[in-house]
Amino acid sequence: MQNLATPLIVMGILFFVGLAADRIGRKLRLPRVTLLLGFGLVVGQAGFDLLPDAITDLYQVVAIVALSAVAVLLGSSLSINNLRGHGRIVIIVSLCVVLVTQAVVTIGLWGFGLPLALAMVLGALATATDPAATYDVIDQSGQDNSFTKRLKGIVAIDDAWGLLAFSLTMLALRLFGDIGGAGEESPLTAAAYELGGSIALGVAIGWPGAFLIGRFSDGEPLRIEALGLIFLTAGLSLMLGLSYLIAGMTVGAVIVNHARHHSRAFDEVRSFEWPFLIVFFVLAGASLDASALILAGGAGFGYALFRILGRLLGGWVGGLAAQAPAQESRHYGAAMLPQAGVAIGMALAASEQLPAYGDLITALAIGTTAGFELIGPVVTAYVLSRQGKANKSN
Repeated sequence: MQNLATPLIVMGILFFVGLAADRIGRKLRLPRVTLLLGFGLVVGQAGFDLLPDAITDLYQVVAIVALSAVAVLLGSSLSINNLRGHGRIVIIVSLCVVLVTQAVVTIGLWGFGLPLALAMVLGALATATDPAATYDVIDQSGQDNSFTKRLKGIVAIDDAWGLLAFSLTMLALRLFGDIGGAGEESPLTAAAYELGGSIALGVAIGWPGAFLIGRFSDGEPLRIEALGLIFLTAGLSLMLGLSYLIAGMTVGAVIVNHARHHSRAFDEVRSFEWPFLIVFFVLAGASLDASALILAGGAGFGYALFRILGRLLGGWVGGLAAQAPAQESRHYGAAMLPQAGVAIGMALAASEQLPAYGDLITALAIGTTAGFELIGPVVTAYVLSRQGKANKSN
């Protein structure tokens, strides 16, 4: 039993680190996400490598549970009432951010001499966002206004657009001969299965869940119901090769629109979400390879620069097209800089189909993810602070 002592002690320390990050973040006005990722970077493989294997081996499971909980909460922002007030802005801004980001990164890197196929893949990777980090910064800010409601909705569907953009990019490369394997499944077919199947699974779980949740009693039974829905959604998504993020968002959207006691159900999800997120963000930081950005060289710097430009321009263009308030249009893109696991997943898939560029794609994705995960939440927090001051002055 003594071999279990060290992992248990480390887990206890991590929870206290999360508590300290929350307190320090509030005093210094820093996102606790950045503090936890930074701590993980120091104690992980890029730093002093202090975490035992028994803890780092938990990363995948913890990540799936934490992100599934975040996905359900993001789905709860897609209520009919919220969409009536903000739906047009959410859809147009999210679509513009994805399209403009991909275009700016692709054209920019191609103009700087990268092969067109590689530039197109990197442009598709740039569309991915980190919903967990963005949502947590919003939650930490304590703001609940039109901007944060719209931002949650935009982030909720941003990765779905990004996944579709990536699949269409890989399909275009295959059709024009940059990727072999004509007998393999079409990326468009795979994307249609993943998107459609994930939504269908979310409806299949969320619909009965909406009628069952909260009907027994409050407190522990309600918390168990919420946990059961999250674990069931994540597990079935993985078994069927679907996206647990999209399925989880669909579950949250169905419940918020059909359950009588949906607010209490989501309160229960929030009550157990943070402990999972503490471990997730620390382990995410521990898994980052800070030296990967150096390996990517100038391409990594160009990718980061063009992604920032694409986000800012896409948010502004989307805000204008959706006739969003001018003050908000300037800030949508900046608030969506965090980037995480979805981009790395896309990079791994792309490196398999483009082996000639595989090492560069993987190194660049991992390296720039480290930078955007550390800096992105800080920018998001700054944007929310500016928006909060603007709302008070109006």
